[in-house]
Amino acid sequence: MLLMKHKKNHHSGKGSGSRLLISVTVIGSAGPIRFVVNEEEVVAAVIDTALKSYAREGRLPVLGSNINDFVLYCPNAGTEALSPWETIGSLGTRNFMLSKKPEKVAAEGGEGVGITRKSSGSWKSWFNKSLNLKVSSH
Repeated sequence: MLLMKHKKNHHSGKGSGSRLLISVTVIGSAGPIRFVVNEEEVVAAVIDTALKSYAREGRLPVLGSNINDFVLYCPNAGTEALSPWETIGSLGTRNFMLSKKPEKVAAEGGEGVGITRKSSGSWKSWFNKSLNLKVSSH
């Protein structure tokens, strides 16, 4: 009975907020990362935990560890990235998406800002282009 009381006090001493099991899907990775967070944690801390878990599991592609290079999205809340100082429990959801911030470079004409693209297209577009080259018209 004394042991039960000690365990109860141990859990209540850490913080008054409840803990949540969340799922973070990293764009380009095979599956989500699941871990437990305090509902009062800020989004920046959740991104940090997700990146550390991702690296510890040895997942690909390698992402890095700078939390400022990433944004967290809530698929149910729209297309805007979550504020790094927002608490994770205030959103009312447990599923999130982690993505790298788009890289911005100067456009060719020197005016405006464009977004870089690492590849020339997907394998589907390459496949369709190669099929179109082989079809001959009569």
